[in-house]
Amino acid sequence: MPIIKVLCVDDHPLVRKGVAAILANEPDIALVAEAATGRDALELFRQHRPDVTLMDLRLPDMDGAEATRRIRQEFPEARILMLTSYDGDQDIYRSLEAGVRGYLLKEMVHLEVLRAIRTVFEGRRVIPPEVAERLTQYFPEAPLTARETEVLTYVAKGLSNKEIAQRLGTASGTVKMHLQNILAKLGVTDRTRAVTVALERGILRLGA
Repeated sequence: MPIIKVLCVDDHPLVRKGVAAILANEPDIALVAEAATGRDALELFRQHRPDVTLMDLRLPDMDGAEATRRIRQEFPEARILMLTSYDGDQDIYRSLEAGVRGYLLKEMVHLEVLRAIRTVFEGRRVIPPEVAERLTQYFPEAPLTARETEVLTYVAKGLSNKEIAQRLGTASGTVKMHLQNILAKLGVTDRTRAVTVALERGILRLGA
């Protein structure tokens, strides 16, 4: 029976400890390294060449999607499984575009994680029904542009149209137009709801 080498990437020591405990009694799985940042993940991947990497979406230096993208640039065969507490459709889209082989929520840990590791190791994908439903709920639709996301970020910080226009070096009327597009795309009628929906879906992030 081949031993599946696993790299665990998460900035929370308790999460890494929990994953280590789950894997400890599995004869066909070995935790070979743990990383707390995306940069450490890349370096440890180079050193250990794990068969499967468990990647958290939120890391202190870069998000898990970007870390995945960088690893796969060097190692296209890398099998990476996103293990996160974030279920926004934009988070899932970014992760899949980066090349993850599966997307699990942390509340699915233990048996689901073990099954997912073995499934990804065999070359198959893992998209649980809960995650698939989140994707289909908003597909297809026009995504926010980079400028619309920037405008909404300033809205989330409490800036007025005039203040946003000053930050962007544009006219207040242009900002108003962007906001109208944002409301239409998100299916909401006011700025507050737009921010709430954007946070729920992973379009915006707290502290961004």
